[in-house]
Amino acid sequence: MDSQDEYNIGAIKEFVSLVQDVLIVDHHENAPLSPWKAYIDSSSSSTCDLVVEIALALGITLNQISSEALYAGIVYDTGFFSFPKTTIKTFQNALKLVEWGVNPNKIYRNLNESSSVSSLLLRKRVLSTLEIVNEGRVATQILRKEDLEAAMAHIEDAEAFINVPLKAKDIIISVLVKENHEGQVRCSLRSKGEVNVSKIAQSLGGGGHVAAAGFKSTLDIEDTMGVVLEKIAEELD
Repeated sequence: MDSQDEYNIGAIKEFVSLVQDVLIVDHHENAPLSPWKAYIDSSSSSTCDLVVEIALALGITLNQISSEALYAGIVYDTGFFSFPKTTIKTFQNALKLVEWGVNPNKIYRNLNESSSVSSLLLRKRVLSTLEIVNEGRVATQILRKEDLEAAMAHIEDAEAFINVPLKAKDIIISVLVKENHEGQVRCSLRSKGEVNVSKIAQSLGGGGHVAAAGFKSTLDIEDTMGVVLEKIAEELD
């Protein structure tokens, strides 16, 4: 689910050789890297959207837990129905999940109003690194493992930080280079759609969507940021 790359599915990869069959359900732009059967629609707003479509096609009514999980996935991947891939079908699928028992306010509160104080303190530290480059069109932020330790936070607490700079009218690309507790460096990219950040991420071994992408890096934080900004400058030119 939500990945076409068998090397990007964590510990589950250990079980792939033990199962009879594998089916990919995904909505990313990347070309499949494995010869498995797949249901892929890169025009869909989310993988959860596709799962609802599969359930409806099979005449299945989903239970409360499944419906809540799928609704959470749809609203998270669409920015609560604001991202470019949001369509009439997205709203129709969300409505069906509400009919199956989902409380939208409950999902909103769990996603947006339940973070820890550590997450708030981590945001303060990361925002202090904010820089505006490329004639005011690109925002960069850095998260170091020392920040995680100082705030007593987890890397997952920083999931939404990448979106903060895009609230500014003139910022069209947001970059967050982050280091986890083990020192692994990753880069997240977001755009308002004018620039295909998936293309940038794929050129650096990652992938994603036109407006949301990322990649793992073998370089340190500074060098990773330098390489990404070079790629962005090329795209803006």
